[in-house]
Amino acid sequence: MTTARAARRPWTDLRFFIGLALIVLSVAGVWLIVGAAKQTRPALQAVRTIVPGDPLTSADVRVVDVMLGAVGSGYLTPATLEPGLIATRTIAEGELVPSTAAAAADEGRTTSVVVRSAVPVPGSIGRGSVVELWAADPRAEGKGFDAPRVLLPDATVASVDREDGPLSAKSTTLELVVSRAKVGEVLGALTAGSSLSVVPVGARS
Repeated sequence: MTTARAARRPWTDLRFFIGLALIVLSVAGVWLIVGAAKQTRPALQAVRTIVPGDPLTSADVRVVDVMLGAVGSGYLTPATLEPGLIATRTIAEGELVPSTAAAAADEGRTTSVVVRSAVPVPGSIGRGSVVELWAADPRAEGKGFDAPRVLLPDATVASVDREDGPLSAKSTTLELVVSRAKVGEVLGALTAGSSLSVVPVGARS
């Protein structure tokens, strides 16, 4: 009997088939994972910096193929770029457009205002930059201004117009994207003749 067991062929042992099945399943699982990782799907990538409130159109994006694992369902695709969508946050040039960064135009909570900065605006400030807007109210006696205060702690720059000439650093006009809830304060400061200054976020002394 001992000799018969020793001579038993391995493929007649149930454990042999179980081990073989496990090897096959393991190889198949790895193959499926690698295959899925190589699959791609189209997604939308910003071709320029898009600021809150900007319409999202085919002119602002390009179609790129990305790995399924990287994109999942969290980004806009050509099929989900519907008419009437706007950006709800800044989308940097080259960034994939998240679905959460888009909304219908009637849901927009921002608008834009144009201000002239009373202080020089650094050259690093451009479209998409986040800045603070300070306001110094005119004194009641009509001479000078009160101490400046932060009117808006964060506003997104939509455009910058630096005028030519030797005093161009002091003649900078900016279009700022602001919350609709704050528009009244900004317009009130403008009509009151307050001196407005735009500075980079974190530049307080």
